[in-house]
Amino acid sequence: MDKILYFDIQLFSEEKTESATPKKKRDARKKGQVPVSKDLSSSFILLFIFIIINFFAKYFSENLYSLILFVYGNIKNVDELFEIGNLLVFFNQVIYFGIKIALPILLTALFTGLILSYIQVGFLFSVDPIKPKLSKINPIEGFKKLFSIKSLVELFKSLAKSAILVIYSFIFLKSRLVYLIESLNYSIEAFIAITWDIIFNLVIRISLMLVVLAVLDYAYKIWQHNKDLKMTKKEIKDEYKESEGDPMLKSKIRQKQRELSASRMMQEVPDADVVITNPTHFANAIKYDSESGKAPTVIAKGRDLIANNIKKIARENDIPIVENKPLAREIYKITEIGDEIPADLYHAVAEVLAYVYELKKK
Repeated sequence: MDKILYFDIQLFSEEKTESATPKKKRDARKKGQVPVSKDLSSSFILLFIFIIINFFAKYFSENLYSLILFVYGNIKNVDELFEIGNLLVFFNQVIYFGIKIALPILLTALFTGLILSYIQVGFLFSVDPIKPKLSKINPIEGFKKLFSIKSLVELFKSLAKSAILVIYSFIFLKSRLVYLIESLNYSIEAFIAITWDIIFNLVIRISLMLVVLAVLDYAYKIWQHNKDLKMTKKEIKDEYKESEGDPMLKSKIRQKQRELSASRMMQEVPDADVVITNPTHFANAIKYDSESGKAPTVIAKGRDLIANNIKKIARENDIPIVENKPLAREIYKITEIGDEIPADLYHAVAEVLAYVYELKKK
């Protein structure tokens, strides 16, 4: 029964129930493990590209029309076109018009992608995701990832998103089909304008839907990322030991430091002028150098066992031991080793030193 209970406790302690510590999050970020939704960037890029195209429709239509006229005019004179000089001029012009048309679109996509990436993860540079790892080419690991819960969720999201967009596009185009058929009776300019209006409205609506779905996807990615980073109680304890040090080891270090400090302190006791005691619990070794012009100094102090050792060394070195319970207790309480006696204790300590000096004269 005890073994079963112990096993259950061990199993429970290994469950990842605790939120990730700041250190765990920093380490994951350094490795490039951050919540990112690619759909968020792509949906905004599509939205802004069509907004730019519609806003600068005149610019794009004029350049596209010029390109078509230029190409059509050269194709009519195909014999002259294939001369070396004319061919170079033709390709230069085509590239020139192509750049004029594509550059605003490419810049819009570039800056939108950069801004959306910065909003999601901030400034982050990590080479860890592209480092060669054997696990990446391991077919077994790849098979496990392919049929994991995470992969199935991503597949379901993609299918659901595609189904929503296809159904909505079908409904929208069906509602505009009458206008499109009627436009066949209009001029070519009117037909193009109506067609563009239908395409633009459809793409804008699809883009807005993609943005909403991408925001939901990003929220899910954040939730999934925080869930993946969760830690067990044991992991938190191990991290604390690693960053702050093992408490038992730190306790042993502090104990060793106290022992070394006490050892150095005991070496100072033979230089004391007097030891003031209460007499069983506290002992304070006081040294006074009249030539220095400073107040008497506490060179050693302690209670119980340390106090007994101070008194023992004092007896071995013929240092006077004076019993003064209130003074001994007060010196121990308000001073540290190496401190001068506080001003409000000058008179009491001076009386003790005067008594000691009188003893030495006798």
